[in-house]
Amino acid sequence: MTSPKVARTLSAEAGNQVASDPLLSVSPRHLIDMQRIHAISARASSMVEQIRGRLLAPESRKVAPVFSTAQVAALCGVDKPHVNYRVTKGDLPSGKLTPNGGKREFSLTEARIWARTYRKDKMRPRGQPALCIAVANFKGGVSKTTSAMILAQGLSMRGHRVLAIDIDPQGSLTTLHGILPETEVSEDMTIAPLCHGASDDITPAIRSTYWDGIDLVAAAPFLFSAEFALPARQMSDSSVRFWDVLNQGLESVRDLYDVIIIDTPPSLSYVTINGLWAADGVVVPVPPSGLDFASSAQFWALLSDLGASLDEQEPEDARKAFDFLHILLSRVDHTDTASPAVRQWIQATYGEYVLPVEIPKTSVTSNKAAEFATVYDIQKYEGAVKTYKRALDAYDRFVDLVEESLVEAWRARRAAV
Repeated sequence: MTSPKVARTLSAEAGNQVASDPLLSVSPRHLIDMQRIHAISARASSMVEQIRGRLLAPESRKVAPVFSTAQVAALCGVDKPHVNYRVTKGDLPSGKLTPNGGKREFSLTEARIWARTYRKDKMRPRGQPALCIAVANFKGGVSKTTSAMILAQGLSMRGHRVLAIDIDPQGSLTTLHGILPETEVSEDMTIAPLCHGASDDITPAIRSTYWDGIDLVAAAPFLFSAEFALPARQMSDSSVRFWDVLNQGLESVRDLYDVIIIDTPPSLSYVTINGLWAADGVVVPVPPSGLDFASSAQFWALLSDLGASLDEQEPEDARKAFDFLHILLSRVDHTDTASPAVRQWIQATYGEYVLPVEIPKTSVTSNKAAEFATVYDIQKYEGAVKTYKRALDAYDRFVDLVEESLVEAWRARRAAV
């Protein structure tokens, strides 16, 4: 009788590629313990740091764009000759002439001064507090953070003073401001002190950014602890209204800003609830895909159930109501054959809440996202001008539509006084 060892040898000599017992040839199995997870985390953080260093070199910090005379004119709603004429009067910033060609360029700060001068009818009325907008969706990958950043940049360019609040522990909005959540954000720069009950004022968390007109409350992974802190406070003190912590923390700054924009986590969490209940208006980005549409239905179902539950704990005159609600069609791929049908579903479902603009999925937006930037950060686009303009026009229209809702809300509130 041939032994198993000899049989395996004969089999190999006959051309069988399995020359040894598979069980004996397998390498020892290594379990993925927390030490290995930590090593992966360290490598990932190091790579992000290297990428940012290359993309933002040499100063390793983002820099706001400059604006041409034509761009300033567009922001002010006038023509280019008018801007040139107004410069000669000397009552507004005159910008600087470029060394080559003598073209006039304006800094972001200067462009904002021009915008506030020419757009007074759209500015926050005296005596009215800042309006707060939450950008929300319970599903990731829908351009939620990009929409929040675009909204903050676009409104600031139009003259508004904006406070951007990142309450997503992933810190994507923080990253878009050129700040690394893992290494450059401390607890006092976030809403964590509010959630833990160490503070009732968001002011100490506010930091200036590279973009004039936008201040930031950052986020970092440790913000996950807020998900445990908020219910724990509620359990230890029944008077704590866990859903109203952020809203109350904003009271001290509502007169300092025109608009407050909150980027929420892609889930229904205690922190997300705080973002929504602090908001006067909500923007929900929804790509026209079947899965995203189905996810949006879950968003409304959960929000409705939660809202009804929290309303029962409030006096009738203090129950939650929003000034406006907008569905934004985002990441629209016109080459996707299923997209038109889903757009019809979205329109039929949400009707008047759907903004009359579609944000296209283009190489411009994807390339800028890879560079921790948006289309408003672009100083000079290297690709097709037509593609860039298509994306820019859509975002401009989005910002204009939201600004109209802000102006209407301010007017309605002033009329109600």
